[in-house]
Amino acid sequence: MRGMDVNSTSPQIVLGTMDFGTRVAPDEAFAILDSFVGGGGVWLDTANCYSFWADPSGVGGASERVIGAWLRARPGARDAVRIATKVRQNPLVPHSWPQSAEGLSAPAVRVGVEESLGRLGVDHVDLLWAHAEDRAVPLEETVGAFGELVTKGAALRVGAANHAAWRVERARSLAREQGVEGWTALQLRLSLVQPRPLTPLAEGGHRLLADEDLDFAQSEGLDVWSYSSLMWGSYVRADKPLPQTYDHPGTTRVLSVLDDVAGELAATRNQVVLAWLMHRGIDPIVGVSRVEQVEEALAARHVRLGDEHLARFAEAR
Repeated sequence: MRGMDVNSTSPQIVLGTMDFGTRVAPDEAFAILDSFVGGGGVWLDTANCYSFWADPSGVGGASERVIGAWLRARPGARDAVRIATKVRQNPLVPHSWPQSAEGLSAPAVRVGVEESLGRLGVDHVDLLWAHAEDRAVPLEETVGAFGELVTKGAALRVGAANHAAWRVERARSLAREQGVEGWTALQLRLSLVQPRPLTPLAEGGHRLLADEDLDFAQSEGLDVWSYSSLMWGSYVRADKPLPQTYDHPGTTRVLSVLDDVAGELAATRNQVVLAWLMHRGIDPIVGVSRVEQVEEALAARHVRLGDEHLARFAEAR
């Protein structure tokens, strides 16, 4: 596995495992993982805080434990997957968030990763994310801690989730000064529909991917992952309407184009959304709760959007 190139060559579907061990029972999670790998999927995205808000224990770790159990039950599976996890946000005191949320001090990062590796049952992760900013800690300290983990082999690469672009660039500059590995990936929220400008997101800690983030990533050769890619099922489920902040004329127009394009390409709404993200060079994270959702998502790799489709979506916005 250590010889594997962990830099992605083309956009791909990432399996989001946030609900494993809480809302998704281990047996179902195993079936989802088997289906994902069987269909050619590679990347698993988790976090040490998943999912403290849905776990009676009040702390995270369930998702990583399920992945670890699956790896133990599937000899050779570690060579077939790449694992990304995150530090920052896990409650250090059960049911006390954000008051006791783990930060990004050097000791917190080291302990967080050590505990993640233990739950996963692996000696390294392929990508370690800083889950959110921690401006109470000097950026130099966080950068040094992440770089140290790469030097030690506990993480093969490091990235930043929910960070401002200028903070990522500053961190990369500090990493160069320290002679350590810097952040080479961004993870932000993005989907085809967009909220009204200047309206705050209801979900605490979420940061939307802006055009400048993508411009920055492309100019620096950074990978970009998107979360909430399918808006929690809102594209296809009447019982899961889009949040109020998405209620504006642009959404109505985009959804109309989405239906037209899906019909023209004989694809589902979800598949077109995923294809749109991948066409932009973004790796979409897809959280699923059933095997058929994995199959649908992986099939999006074969949906071919053209420039004309992209132009129609852009105009609708």
